[in-house]
Amino acid sequence: MTDNQSQQSTVVGELRQLKALVEETESSLRSQRDILKTRGMNLPPMVMRSISGLSRDLGGLERGIVGEQTELGQLRFLAETSSMINSSLEVDTVLEQSIDVVINLTGAERGYLILIDSETGDLDFRVARENELTPKQGSSEDPQISQTILREVLDTGEALLADNAYKDERLQSGMSIAQFALRSVLCVPLNYKDRRLGVVYVDNRLRSGVFEEREKNLLMAFANQASVAIENARLYASVQQTLAELREVKELMDDVFASIGSGVITADERNMVTVINRAAESILSKTQDDALGKDLITLLHGVSIELDNYLAKVREEETIQMLEAEMDNPARGRIALNMKVSPLKDSAGLAMVLDDLTEQRERDELLNVMKRYLPPEMVDNIHEISGLALGGERREVTCMYVDVRPVTTFPADFRPQQIMEELNIYFADATNVIHAANGVIDKYMGTEIMALFNTQLNPMDNHAMNAVAVALDIRDALLALYNELGINPEPHYYRIGMHTGVATLGNVGSLSRREFTAIGDTINLSKRLEENSARGQIIISEHTFAHLQETNNGVPAHVRFEERGAIQVKGRQQAIGIYEVFKS
Repeated sequence: MTDNQSQQSTVVGELRQLKALVEETESSLRSQRDILKTRGMNLPPMVMRSISGLSRDLGGLERGIVGEQTELGQLRFLAETSSMINSSLEVDTVLEQSIDVVINLTGAERGYLILIDSETGDLDFRVARENELTPKQGSSEDPQISQTILREVLDTGEALLADNAYKDERLQSGMSIAQFALRSVLCVPLNYKDRRLGVVYVDNRLRSGVFEEREKNLLMAFANQASVAIENARLYASVQQTLAELREVKELMDDVFASIGSGVITADERNMVTVINRAAESILSKTQDDALGKDLITLLHGVSIELDNYLAKVREEETIQMLEAEMDNPARGRIALNMKVSPLKDSAGLAMVLDDLTEQRERDELLNVMKRYLPPEMVDNIHEISGLALGGERREVTCMYVDVRPVTTFPADFRPQQIMEELNIYFADATNVIHAANGVIDKYMGTEIMALFNTQLNPMDNHAMNAVAVALDIRDALLALYNELGINPEPHYYRIGMHTGVATLGNVGSLSRREFTAIGDTINLSKRLEENSARGQIIISEHTFAHLQETNNGVPAHVRFEERGAIQVKGRQQAIGIYEVFKS
């Protein structure tokens, strides 16, 4: 208790003692007046009126002091709790603390903090409190409060005080007021600037006249502070969510950036390196610490071009420059690079994309050497492919897709590097089988190999039967690998699909860089068959089956085919018949 509170308590006590003394004096005077009347005498008329007036004045003075003491206590409590509420930036914490303060300030039986949903506009009863000393009425899950009162306060933005809501003429249209037998009701808006956040609602269903203007003013003052705290908490939550989303986007961008196969370097207007990805680090044998903040020209020291002139030209003309160059790499020796330099928008910075041509150059040189020792027919085939124009030629081929081991079959705790290392073991065995049968591997895609039979590089009449034989040999090679690795997967990991038909084979790319590949419905369908096969299955189309029958005078005795009926695959309107292949 503070000194002021102690003083006020002493004054109230003294007033009560004085009032009791006055009442005792008044009682004695009344007795004396009766005695005097029996003797024909009387007290002066002003004496009793003065005594009664004094008693009333003392009572009014006592009530005034008690009221002021109550209001002072409420104001002091409001000041103390406001700092507590504004110290939190969690919305739910603010709301929980707010309604507790409301109950304590007003002495209400029940209290509700109701917010407006910013998206739907519906009322959200976020926090509810009931005085534990008051028995609960009803078992409905919905709060038994007046929607009329809520809408009145929300529409007008003004506080509403009803000391006897049941008989209040303003609220006679509200059915819930009579139904819930509401007595004292106080509802104030939660306003933030020109927006309505919700309302604070307190009531008493048992007594009327519980709330006065004093409680109304206090609750309005509190609601103003609570509105600011709620809005601050909401803004904080929004900022936190935005930061979380930005972190997710940044992590995604970092992952994408790191996974790009080409090297990427960015530099500012002074040619200082600002970003370098993992591929660029690997190509240049540099770490981020070696590169970030360093001069780009110094980073590419020894490059066989006048790099500074190219960078200046990119900035001046705001054009993209493509160039090839060589440079010495302390860890790798002489390396060949394809460099694409682009200006960055809204800045004087640059972005450089690096492709390592070293292995390609080495392969080209090796091919030139090997041509001297290759059989003439193979040299002629390579020459024929190199002479194809961009666009290629149509040719009947058998295309086979092999999924050596889906990623989902690896243990969950395997790191990407572990998966890649083990996947390469499976690739190696399947690749050896394909090469042994003169199959052409078009590409590796994830866990899959695309192989072609009867291209310009490996012409063959019975290409369908050769592809089936390769598939069976891949199965045997992978079974041997399972035994070597000490595993026994059931079903087996591999999936193989193939189709025979016409495809377009030729070179794609540009005049400076091209690759030999095959495209068309035949290629797409063979991929769909592989996707529709189960683990451990070799599936061929009815066209492949028909081709091997024609070129082998029927079905070979060492191979067994079981018809599986027609299936519908993605991208085709007509169903296609399929067969599963086994060794007899």
